[in-house]
Parts: sequence; structure tokens; C-alpha cells
Amino acid sequence: MLYLFSYSDLNHSLFIFLALFFVLFYEAINGFHDTANAVSTLIYTRAMSSNLAVIMSGIFNFLGVVLGGLTVAYTIVHLLPNDLLLNSNSKHALAMVFSILLAAILWNLSTWYFCLPASSSHSLIGAIIGIGLINGVTTGSSLIDSLNIPKILNVFTSLILSPIIGLVISGIVILFLRFITRKYKKCNQIHMTPLELEKKDGKKNPPLLIKIALILSSIGVSYSHGANDGQKGIGLIMLVLISIIPASFLVNLEASKKEIVCTKNSINYLSKYYSNHQSEIIKKKLIDNKLYLNYFKIKKNIKKTKILLHNIYNYKRLNTQQRFQLRHFLLCIAENIDQITSFNINESEKIFLYKTKKEILKTVEYAPIWIIIIIALALSIGTMFGWKRIVITIGEKIGKKRMTYAQAMSAQITSSVSIGIASYTGIPVSTTHILSSSVAGAMLADGDRIQKSTIKNIIIAWVLTLPVSVLLSSFLYWVTLSLI
Repeated sequence: MLYLFSYSDLNHSLFIFLALFFVLFYEAINGFHDTANAVSTLIYTRAMSSNLAVIMSGIFNFLGVVLGGLTVAYTIVHLLPNDLLLNSNSKHALAMVFSILLAAILWNLSTWYFCLPASSSHSLIGAIIGIGLINGVTTGSSLIDSLNIPKILNVFTSLILSPIIGLVISGIVILFLRFITRKYKKCNQIHMTPLELEKKDGKKNPPLLIKIALILSSIGVSYSHGANDGQKGIGLIMLVLISIIPASFLVNLEASKKEIVCTKNSINYLSKYYSNHQSEIIKKKLIDNKLYLNYFKIKKNIKKTKILLHNIYNYKRLNTQQRFQLRHFLLCIAENIDQITSFNINESEKIFLYKTKKEILKTVEYAPIWIIIIIALALSIGTMFGWKRIVITIGEKIGKKRMTYAQAMSAQITSSVSIGIASYTGIPVSTTHILSSSVAGAMLADGDRIQKSTIKNIIIAWVLTLPVSVLLSSFLYWVTLSLI
């Protein structure tokens, strides 16, 4: 990590240090802002003491970051178009990085202060979009050039649909539990609140099996939160380093000979694939000219990449300009593959192209282990502080009465599975939105009323997060540029 500061003068080193500090601060805020989503149900069902629950959540958040992969991280990086990321000069890069981070941090702290479970993901994505928009306005570029529209639309879709899916699935789980417990009346305890169970049986703590189920589902939420939100921090640091020190982070300079050969082989396989389909492609030109143009672009980029990587088995042999070119060509090929798979091609071809794309990007979509570790530490340490404010909202202010064991369990199972799937498929989702909507869904399915004032405030925070973050990062970018 210390080698970062050996390439630059004192001022540049200070900016790098501040940028990394802001990313870690953002991730720590994310930790205590979202920890409540994993521990509130445990605390309010008395399945575990608050201190123990928070420590457990911190440990599994850490493991989630370390073992969660990098698919979400690079979804965040690719929200900014490749050309904007690579063509920024040092001044613009610093302004861009600090504006994104400050906008996300300010909004997260504001919503935490007012006990609102707003989305860290929304604030981060809104801040990135704001940078793209203001850059487009200042340079006179079109919106299509300033923003990676397909990626943004995919992320928007996931952020909008995930809370709705959480609400519906959690409700279904509750109805399923109701159906099961009708046959086994001994299991009716699961539909009691802790206070109801205490009045009936004099027991303060939940029965053992219910307690185990609650703890395991809470572990699932913590782990999946680490895997999803931790990756956003990794993506942010890579965004910082690619912007400010591009020569060292455009491609993985520590990539082994085996990894580079794997990338070269994948390029060759792709080249052969197009050669074998050449006559078919020419025929398709008459039917779908877009498909033909896409094939033409990808062949052109493949040819340039093969020339660039000829006799290269160590990326350190490439000069800075060649590293820029290699990253650009590989990302363009990946983008072309994404476009091809949206056309009418058979399933076996789609699978081949998807696997080839993963191999091609292996030495571009990477993160040094020290980045993963410090993000994991920031998230898990942040988890152990400041969690109480949001816990109160989740635990006491969504429903008219306290959560039952079944409601807590269904909300946690729904959240852990939904966020876990999103993490390993590269979709950045909001832990806050999914869990709070899952709690509401479970309560509604159980026939319990919810507190309209709290739901209204949460929805207002959800709706405002994106536009406020866009405006805030745009304003901060403009101010930072004038000050640097």
C-alpha cells in the first residue's frame, strides 16, 4: 500500500491519502448505517444481546467482503464511461473522486442523523451519475457519451424492483409459515411477539429452534451485506486509483503469465468464433445491420488487442500509453459482447460469449488483496458503532406493534437470499430497502398494520436520495474544480 505514495510529489500523495480516507470513511458509515438491517430483528426478538449481535454482524460483514468477489465492484466502476474515466486529467480526476465521496457521505450522515434507513447504494450511484451529467454539460457532450446508459438502466431496474420483490417474497414466506403452523399447533409460538410469549409462558428468550433460525438468518443478512456493499467500497477505491494513478492500476501489473496467456487465448477463441461465423454474419447484414456493425467493431478491437499483446507475458513491459490502450480495447470487446448477447443468438453461443468475456476481463477487473482487507475492516469496524438510531426505526416504527419471530425470520431470510444472489450476479442493491420492505411485507401479510408516518418518511428518503445525490455531487464537482 505504501508504494502508492512513492510515485508522486507531496501534494499528490496528500490527495491520494485523503481520497482513500474518504472511501474508508464512507464504508464505515455504510457499516453503522446498514448494520441495523442485520441486527434489529435479533435485538427486538431477544434472540441475542445487542453487543453480541453487533460483533457477530461485524465478523460476517468482514467475511462477506473478503469472499464476495468483485462483480458488484466493477458494476460501480463501469457506471462512469470508460473514456471519461481514462481521459480525465489529474485535476478533473481529483475533483471527480472527492465530489462522489463527499456527496455520498453527506447524504448518508444526514439520513442516519434523522434515523431514516435510506440507501447508501442510491447515494453512491446518484453521486456517480451527477459527475457524468455535469461533465457532459461542461464539455458539451451528449448524455449518451457522458453516462453509461445501459449500465445505469440495469442498476436502476434492480434498485427499483428489489424492494418490491422483498415485500412480496417476505409476505409469501409468512403465509407459508402460517400454513405450516396450522398443522402443528405447537409451532404457534413463532407467530408471537417476545412480550406475548413472556406473558403466556414467562419466557424472556425465544425457544431454541426459533433462536437458531433467527441467528442463522441474521448471519446471512450480514454476510450478503458485506458481499454487496463491501464490493461498492472496493469499486470506489479502484475508481480512485484508476483516476489518480492510472499507470499503476489500469491493468493488473501483478497478473501472472498464466492469467495473461488465458486472456490471450480467450481473444484467440473469440477471433476463431467470428471467422467460423463470417458467412452467417454477412447474411445477417441484410436482416440486422446493427448486429453486423457490432461484429465488425469487435473484430477490429480483437485485431488491435492481439497486436498489442504479441509476445507480452508481463504487463509491466507495456508503457503507460499501451496500458491505456489495452484497458480500452478489452472493455470495448466486453461491451460488444454484451450487445451481441442481447441479439437473437442461440443459448450455447450466449454461454460461450459470457465465459469468454469473464476470461478477457480477468486482468482488468481486479483488486489487490490489501484493498479488499482494508474495506472489510472499515465496514466491520463501522458496523460496531452508531447502529442504534436505525435499529429503533426498523424494530419499533415500521409496524404498529413489535415484530413476531416469524416476521423477523421471513424478513431476514428474504433479505439474505435476495442480496446474496444480487452480490454474485453483479447487481448493486440496497440492503436497507430490501430489509425494511421485507419487514413491512411480513407485517402486512400477517394482517398487522404499519405506521404510515414512518413508511411515508422512509419513502420520502428513498425518493429524494437519488436526485439529491446527483445535485450534490454536481455542485461539489463544480466547486472542487474551481478550488483545485
